[in-house]
Amino acid sequence: MATTSTVKPRTRVYVDAFNLYYGSLKGTNYKWLDLEKLCGFLLPNNDITAIHYFTAKVSARPNDPQQPVRQQTYLRALATLPKVQTTFGHYLSHTVSMPLAAPIIDNAGRTHRYAKVIKTEEKGSDVNLAVQLLHDAHQNLFDVAVIISNDSDLVGPIKIIKATMGKTVGVLNPQKNASNTIKREVDFYKPIRTGVLTNSQFPSSLIDSVGTFTKPAGW
Repeated sequence: MATTSTVKPRTRVYVDAFNLYYGSLKGTNYKWLDLEKLCGFLLPNNDITAIHYFTAKVSARPNDPQQPVRQQTYLRALATLPKVQTTFGHYLSHTVSMPLAAPIIDNAGRTHRYAKVIKTEEKGSDVNLAVQLLHDAHQNLFDVAVIISNDSDLVGPIKIIKATMGKTVGVLNPQKNASNTIKREVDFYKPIRTGVLTNSQFPSSLIDSVGTFTKPAGW
């Protein structure tokens, strides 16, 4: 009796770390996230050959001096995953004047309508993701590209690889709301739900070539 086998499509995943963190991880206990497990749960019918993770190194802040240490620990955890490749952009911090929601009157009776704040912006990751996506498509390294982001700025490269290279593109949305701009351009669109995040965590302790390390407190 003849049997048939289904060949899983070659799939590469492109992770916008900033979008993922602020959409699904900030303020939760799911930050110790194993990306290979996550993709395995959400894409069970795909042969995931690579996961590209785009991020930027954070700096210590007066109210959170351990922030870089936690990030480096997580990057060390990701480095234990053979399919994950990390690409770095950078952060820019500068002081800007922004309007207050409600004016403040000081003790001298003066009205203040603006406040100076430190604004931090991540630069480079969206561009790096788009470049890697186009490069890999041009090299025919995948049949399916999956983007973990809800950033509509990625619509341009998505259209190109679909229209000119015949690639399938999907999005795993880390945000609460869907971007209709990007949703209507892709072949499939799935939310990243809490249950999947719960089941996609690293073990509390990991071992690499340096030794044993553990997830940061509070994660």
